[in-house]
Amino acid sequence: MPRYALKVEYHGAPFAGWQRQADQPSVQGAIETALAKLEPGPQDGAHTIAAAGRTDAGVHALAQVAHCDLARDWEAFRLMEALNYHLKPLPVAIVDAAEVGEDWHARFSARERRYLFRLLVRRAPATHDKGLVWQVKNPLDLQAMRDGAAHLVGRHDFTTFRSTMCQADSPVKTLDEITIEEIARETGVEFRFRLRARSFLHNQVRSIVGTLERVGAGSWPAERVKEALRAADRAACGPVCPPEGLYLAGVGYPEDPFEG
Repeated sequence: MPRYALKVEYHGAPFAGWQRQADQPSVQGAIETALAKLEPGPQDGAHTIAAAGRTDAGVHALAQVAHCDLARDWEAFRLMEALNYHLKPLPVAIVDAAEVGEDWHARFSARERRYLFRLLVRRAPATHDKGLVWQVKNPLDLQAMRDGAAHLVGRHDFTTFRSTMCQADSPVKTLDEITIEEIARETGVEFRFRLRARSFLHNQVRSIVGTLERVGAGSWPAERVKEALRAADRAACGPVCPPEGLYLAGVGYPEDPFEG
């Protein structure tokens, strides 16, 4: 039974998250439904796919990675085209596909996840980017946010920056990188936060960005981020920012299945 890796892009607004749910639309459910139109699945005609990460309701993806097992030998390009046909008109697209080994796993073979968070600063309501950015009205200090972010890079107990609903066995994670870029736009300024780690805790990125926004706004000194981290207490965290600015931007593997 051949296994295929799928690179998936989606707009998270219409979905209750990645994970399949019985009574709400999900990205996983949409792809599994499309697969069933290509060939019946092994479980009463249904398919089950696995992903590199489970994004929450309203969170987007530029390059989520999932895998599926199919009975038929598909040429990867044809599989991509067929799935995209059956996914219409949902805002989900398979942007690449590749056949992989039977022991390759979208989640367990992954070595890093990369997230992007877009924050728009302007007074007027967002129009073209509505639902795709977190918008705030007051100016932010880029250097102050970078100074605050520097305290979070490395291996730490991130209890402060994870949801109380997080099911991870340990709050200790290694955050390999945070970069913050300021982009001047025709109207307003956009800040792009990029975070990279082997894995993340539930709500970790949104908690970090929400806290750094408080630093940029002048409500927190940068040093307070270090104090919040050391507290290992959820109550010490800044506000959790909304999901619409967050994107799963990429997943890294020892060998990229989509190259070649």
